[in-house]
Amino acid sequence: MHKILIVEDEEAIRLGLADLLEIEGFSVDVALDGEEAMEKVKSFQPHLVILDLMLPKANGYDVTRFIRKSYPQTFILMLTAKNEEINKIQGLEIGADDYVTKPFSVFELMARVKSMLRRVNQDPVPSPAASPDVLEFADVHVDFRKYEASRGGKPMELSAKEFQILKYFAARKGEVVTREDLLQAIWGYSPDNMPTTRTVDNQIVKLRQKIETDTENPVHIKSVRGVGYKFDPQA
Repeated sequence: MHKILIVEDEEAIRLGLADLLEIEGFSVDVALDGEEAMEKVKSFQPHLVILDLMLPKANGYDVTRFIRKSYPQTFILMLTAKNEEINKIQGLEIGADDYVTKPFSVFELMARVKSMLRRVNQDPVPSPAASPDVLEFADVHVDFRKYEASRGGKPMELSAKEFQILKYFAARKGEVVTREDLLQAIWGYSPDNMPTTRTVDNQIVKLRQKIETDTENPVHIKSVRGVGYKFDPQA
């Protein structure tokens, strides 16, 4: 049974989400503030955290950094307000996997939750034989078995989603990978349920900031205009 932690200080939203997710068959726990959230992550060890950004004691950014450092395989779905566009971007940059804007549709939230959890204990690359356990290029070293990464010999923090994207690219180096490919393989969306947000582009921008020397002129994750991306580890 998949475990979900809801971190939300607004009681109506917290209880409503808990009831909805329990009805859907998930194991659910809740936290009212950032400090409690970090303790619950350690004790409950959820597969997915639904995380409000504006929290008492420790905010959602602090919680996200803690999860990414200690539990990189845990998925994070942020809850943000309509006027918090910069917060969404910052949240994705430090490791959140996706976001839903308040007020949100219950159906949209459930679709995001289920698409993320479909990736739990699954290899996003359909051909395991072509997928490396270790990826090395330039001064970057990535160990997919240990979920560890470094650049120039120094530890580098990658989110679970970033590990998955790199692994997908590594198995298809030199090939053009479309945004639709990534949304289906990494996010678990179906062809008839593709998001309209810049989900993939935001993740690629964040990943480039970590592995490229010049993010304005990337050489490893190249854009293919109107199509998607191409990974070139030898550049």
